[in-house]
Amino acid sequence: MRLNYHHLRYFQEVAREGNLTRAAARLNLSQSALSTQIRQLEERLGHALFERTGRAMLLTEAGRIALDHAERIFAVGDDLVATLSEGGAAQAPLRVGALSTLSRNFQLRFLRPALASDAELVLSSGGSLSLLRALEDLALDVVLLTDPPPRDNFPTLVAHRIAEQSVGIHGTSHRLSHGTLAELLASEPVILPTESSIRTGFDSLVARLGVTPRIAAIVDDMAMVRLLARSDLGLAITPAVVLADELAQGLLASAPFPLDIVESFYAVTAQRTFPHPLLERLIGPLADHRDG
Repeated sequence: MRLNYHHLRYFQEVAREGNLTRAAARLNLSQSALSTQIRQLEERLGHALFERTGRAMLLTEAGRIALDHAERIFAVGDDLVATLSEGGAAQAPLRVGALSTLSRNFQLRFLRPALASDAELVLSSGGSLSLLRALEDLALDVVLLTDPPPRDNFPTLVAHRIAEQSVGIHGTSHRLSHGTLAELLASEPVILPTESSIRTGFDSLVARLGVTPRIAAIVDDMAMVRLLARSDLGLAITPAVVLADELAQGLLASAPFPLDIVESFYAVTAQRTFPHPLLERLIGPLADHRDG
């Protein structure tokens, strides 16, 4: 037997009111009819949902569990109505996935228009494969990456290039006092993120310079890159946006040598009939290239 959601809605009202008579009046039902509906739900679930003390209806442990599920079930229904209703879709949560290595400062800049709206934000981080699969399944509205998804594996997804940042060398001032880029990279330890375009560009750079760098750490989290650079473990090879606060406060400085390494940022979306209305505000002004 499937769950009767009318019974569940009636149960929710009784649980909120704590009184059968008041709940019946709100639902425009007779008290006896409402009592029957609650009893049928209890029989279906196999547990008493209320302790009846005089006129008060107190939730049992099973009742508290049932109410928690009922609240979530009906909240999802409200989201569905909001998403498909013209003018109401903006109230649906905006679900954003971001590569775990992505700069938190960059994410904040991208999301600022959404933060200024009334929409709820649901933020997730992880590997690109799991995020893109969630996007395909419509569990996410947008995914932020540093590389477009492979077309062979994700032919229906669209990659919008929303930013491009030059990669530089950043660290404490005493580590930057070298006359040339080659001297700097030969003398000071470096902190490298695992992000593919940065690592590929850096490997090409040191090969051209004929330098064998001392690698202090290879890190898959930009927040850890910030922490290690602030702790003076070495020089961070990153876009300046990753260390924007430290650079602004004078805790770190940037080397005056261009690396000719660029990191791109992509907002990846699925082709949807009902996209979240905030997406155009987030992506539209930034996108200069689309793949997909």
